[in-house]
Amino acid sequence: MDRLPPGQRWVPKPQVLHYGGIPDVREWTLSIIGLVDKPIVLDWSAFSALPMKKTTRDFHCVTGWSAMDVEWEGVDFTGIADIAGAARQARFVMFGCIGGYTTNVPLEALLHGDALLAVAMNGARLTPEHGAPVRLVVPSKYAWKSAKWVSTIEFMADDRPGFWESNGYHNDGDPWEEERYSR
Repeated sequence: MDRLPPGQRWVPKPQVLHYGGIPDVREWTLSIIGLVDKPIVLDWSAFSALPMKKTTRDFHCVTGWSAMDVEWEGVDFTGIADIAGAARQARFVMFGCIGGYTTNVPLEALLHGDALLAVAMNGARLTPEHGAPVRLVVPSKYAWKSAKWVSTIEFMADDRPGFWESNGYHNDGDPWEEERYSR
């Protein structure tokens, strides 16, 4: 199988793209809310004490570039769902970010074992430009679903659009289906 989705081109490393400015994050917490048995707030110390894992995957941007073999390190999303006790009726997740950005992802896409709340990329801590202190990484979706500066995870029964999805981007964002923009 070809590793490059249709309409993409390889670049040497992930490019820096985001909406708005780069937030100055001095104190960070992660709130896990919504359809969970145990809503929790993790500070940096509690979050960084969670088990970390590494995964190497290609990373695809809706603008047409793809970076091959990007190594991410962070907390497996399934661990977050387990810690909070995601309710059975939860089918979607909304990620809120410092600065107001949001993105929605089907829960099923996050439980395949490769979605991470990343703290490092290619062996180095994330820089603010790449989403430090924590960014979501969902390799099966275009990169706008891999939100930077994540601060809230809301488990939901019903889907609702995030920032880019409300502004013309496709709701699912599958690079293999070229789900770039709403039709």
